[in-house]
Order: sequence, then structure tokens, then C-alpha cells
Amino acid sequence: MENTQPKKKSNKVIPIILAVIILVGGFFGIKEYIYYNNHVDTDDAQIDGDISPVVARVGGYVDSIYFEENQHVEAGQLLVKLDDRDFKIRLEQAKAGKLSAQANVGVSQSVVSTTSASIGTARANVVAAQARADKANKDFARYQNLIKDGSIPQQLFDQAKAEKDAADANLQAAKTQYEAAQRQVNTSESQVAAATTGIDQRLADIDFAELQLSYTRITAPTSGIASKKNIQIGQLVQPGQSLFAIVNDSSLYVTANFKETQLEDLKEGQLVDIIVDAFPDVKLTGHIYNFSPATGAKFSLLPPDNASGNFVKVIQRIPVKIKIDKNNIMNRLKPGMSVNVSVHIK
Repeated sequence: MENTQPKKKSNKVIPIILAVIILVGGFFGIKEYIYYNNHVDTDDAQIDGDISPVVARVGGYVDSIYFEENQHVEAGQLLVKLDDRDFKIRLEQAKAGKLSAQANVGVSQSVVSTTSASIGTARANVVAAQARADKANKDFARYQNLIKDGSIPQQLFDQAKAEKDAADANLQAAKTQYEAAQRQVNTSESQVAAATTGIDQRLADIDFAELQLSYTRITAPTSGIASKKNIQIGQLVQPGQSLFAIVNDSSLYVTANFKETQLEDLKEGQLVDIIVDAFPDVKLTGHIYNFSPATGAKFSLLPPDNASGNFVKVIQRIPVKIKIDKNNIMNRLKPGMSVNVSVHIK
């Protein structure tokens, strides 16, 4: 009788423990079911941001560097200055070319003035020659009638004819000179137009030289952290060479790579909970901004071609851009940090 009592108690404890386990398991199971019925999670996500590479637009030797590695800079801040003496000389040469072109215009305009004055003289000569020719032709006509009836000697008739021929020749010569003077004026005006075009070309050369000179002063294209500095004072840089990069501190966002089977319930504008691995106790929020037009594999260097061999189905992932809501640790977030995201789908 003494041994049966403990056995009965132990028989009652086991069902109680099992019931507690079932209740606890059911509670957590129902809780997880409700959670995953209202959320879509992934840990394949990271902080991203716009990284602006800064490259040299002209070649030259580095004269001065005005920032340190990982220093915060403001948009428009002078960061690097190249030796600009060659570019200043080119600018002075362009300005000298402009002065020369302006002088050519002045000379051409003087020629136009001179030839324009000669046109007046040539025109007066034509009028005078025309008058002499008219008189000579009238005299010749009169003498021609008189010579028929013998009223005048042959000598006077021959003299009148010679004067008529000379007057006609002088008139033709005057007209030719007048036409030549007109052509000379047209040519001079064309030279003025060409010289004026030369000034426009010299102005364009000045603008280009000033632009090239401005490229020797390298400024920050945006506000952010300057990093990856790979230049030193005295170093020769070439056009197109990368000098450093700036991480835009106002363009941070999250890129979450969701499985293609998770996209059915995801929509733009949905609320997202964000947990950064570096700050696990800080809960951030954001919203889905947009979806990538293709899977990450399609943007890889060597996209997979399923028709090239044996096919093994692999679930693909779609990058989803999530904008981060303003928070107190935004300045501590860095591109590349790992995060966990949970999207509220209901």
C-alpha cells in the first residue's frame, strides 16, 4: 500500500507536463502562424546608398588636397586642385586670339569704307562719261547728215567720229570700273563677315579654355563621406582617372532580396520593419518603394542559361528597394550593413 501512492502521483505528473508542452507549443505555433500570415520576412538584405565616383576631367599634377579619408564634405566644397598654369596660358592665348580677330574685323571694315568711297567716284565717272558720250554721239549724228551734202569737210567728220568712239570707250571703261568697285565692296563685306565669325570662334575658344581651367578645381558633387582616396600631392592624373568616391549620406535605403515565391503579397507602399545587425536593439521602419525589373541573376556578369545543360530549378530572388523612414541613427548607417526586414502584408 505504501508504494502505490507515489506511482499514482507520477502517473498524474506526466500528463500534466505533456499538456503544458502541448499548450505552450500550440501558443507559439498559433503565434508564429498569425505572424507569418501577416508578414513576409527575409534576412537577405543590406543597407545601400548612392556612391558617386569622382574622376578627373583634365590631366595634370595634383597641386593640393583639401580633405582626409572618410571625412564628411559638403556639395560644392573644393577637394582637389590640379596645377593650372598650362590651362591659364591656354586661356591667355585664346584671349589674344580674340584681340587679333577683332583687329582683323577693324581692318576689314576700313577696307569696306575705302571701297565704298571709291564707288561714289566710280559712279560720278560713269555719269560724266555718259554725258560726254551723249554729246559725242549727237555731234556725230549731226556731222553725219552734213557730210552727205558736203556742208563740212571730211576732216571734221572724222574728228567727230573719233570723239564719239573715244567717248563710248570711256563710258564702257567707267562702267567696268564701277562694277569692279561694287565687287570690291561685296568682297570687303564678306571679309568683315568672315572676320566676325573669327571673333565668335575665338570667344568659343575662350569659353572652352575657361571650362578646362575650371576642371582643375575638383569639387564635391554631393554631400557625404569622401572615401577610397587614391591620389597624392604631385601625382600625375589622367582624364577619366578615378580619384575618390563620395557616399551620399542622404540617399540611404535598403535592398532586400525576396524569394520569387514571396512576391505575391508584396506591394509598393507597404510598411516594413527593419532591424540592423549592428544595432539589434533599434527598430527602424520603412516602406517598399519599388521592385527590380529582373532577378539578381539576370544582372550578374554571367547570367545562367538554363538551355545550356542539365537544369536544376533554383528559387530566384528579386531585389526590392525599401526607403528608410527618418530616424536618430541615420548618420550611423553605412552601405553594406546587413539587416533583417519584415513586411506588413495585412
